[in-house]
Amino acid sequence: MSEFTTTSSPDSSRVVLAYSGGLDTACILEYLRQKGYEVIAYIADVGQEEDFEALARRAEAAGAIKAVVRDLRREFVTDYIYPAIAGNAIYENRYLLGTSLARPVIAAHQVAVAREENANSLSHGATGKGNDQVRFELAYAALAPRHKVISPWKTREFLDRFQGRSDLLAFAKEHNIPVEATAAKPYSTDENLMHKSYEAGILEDPWVTPPEDMYRLTRSPQTAPDRADEIEIHFRDSMPILLREADGSETSDPLDLFIRLNTLGREHGIGRVDMVENRFVGIKSRGVYETPGGTILHHALRDLEGIAMDREVLRLRDSLSPKFAELIYNGFWFSPEMDFIRAAFAKSEELIDGRVRLQLYKGSATALGRESSSSLYDRDLSSMDVEGGYDQEDARGFIRINGLRLRAHKVIVRGAGDR
Repeated sequence: MSEFTTTSSPDSSRVVLAYSGGLDTACILEYLRQKGYEVIAYIADVGQEEDFEALARRAEAAGAIKAVVRDLRREFVTDYIYPAIAGNAIYENRYLLGTSLARPVIAAHQVAVAREENANSLSHGATGKGNDQVRFELAYAALAPRHKVISPWKTREFLDRFQGRSDLLAFAKEHNIPVEATAAKPYSTDENLMHKSYEAGILEDPWVTPPEDMYRLTRSPQTAPDRADEIEIHFRDSMPILLREADGSETSDPLDLFIRLNTLGREHGIGRVDMVENRFVGIKSRGVYETPGGTILHHALRDLEGIAMDREVLRLRDSLSPKFAELIYNGFWFSPEMDFIRAAFAKSEELIDGRVRLQLYKGSATALGRESSSSLYDRDLSSMDVEGGYDQEDARGFIRINGLRLRAHKVIVRGAGDR
């Protein structure tokens, strides 16, 4: 059966479309209607700046039988952003995975809406060249393996009909589809609580410097205030539980805390990254990211781990962190290997309690001090001024034993005559 062939069954003719209101999903909504589907427009609020009521009205005006808006911000922060930061998830040593982290929570609730609305199909507007198609569809495979997936950008009929944005714009005009798009688009963006990303368009030339007016979440570090802000972040089991600012104000609600860190990071120009990364599908892609609050939390927690996490646990965790980041980036949030890593990481995060004092200034978040009730730091033991129970004579045997391998290697390489 063709992907767009319908039957008389109500279930098989009903589809839940992940709807952003952008040009692609607006046109896909009408395209699915023309194929005989009843389309439910599912709109996920993960912190992007949108008028969600207006977006729902637009979807219904465009022919959706229903528009469902879900506020996922709190769950996004507590169940995805915070665990990712706790696990030191950084893709290719630079990207804090803002878009990647949003996709599984969006997809999970899309599946839930499909079940509530008795819909048999799931659809999205991700292209066949990008990462999001993989993230959505792997989540569907894990959470709703019997549902049909409709991905128009991987369908020959759709590809032949829509060669690019000009075709989509003409289609929108022909069918009176309200979209906020023009033929001249300098770059593509994605926004959520964790970050805002920019790619394509003028950014496809990796030599081109992003224009300053492109950035929306952060001020330029050059024009950020000449005064520093000092803050304290408190953690329990690696999760942030309190933000205290210099004026004594405190924020403890998880969502409010992260929103406030975003505001502070925005003011000080923190969290900009410009990189060429490797997509899962094998294409190199240039991405520019703004991740203000996530960057502050990342620096704070790494600093606290230095005092509170066991050396070997830290090294083992960090040996798995690149895999953790890769799983998030590639769309395997709902997988057995992810379950395994997250269970191990949860153990490593126990008793990572304490507070870190940071200075926010012109693009940087610098730790000024840290303390922990579960600290493994012994001031006397590390001091150069007191013995602290450490017998320095013991170091002689320690070095001799560790040097055995090196002396043996020298004998093999240089020969017995060099002994």
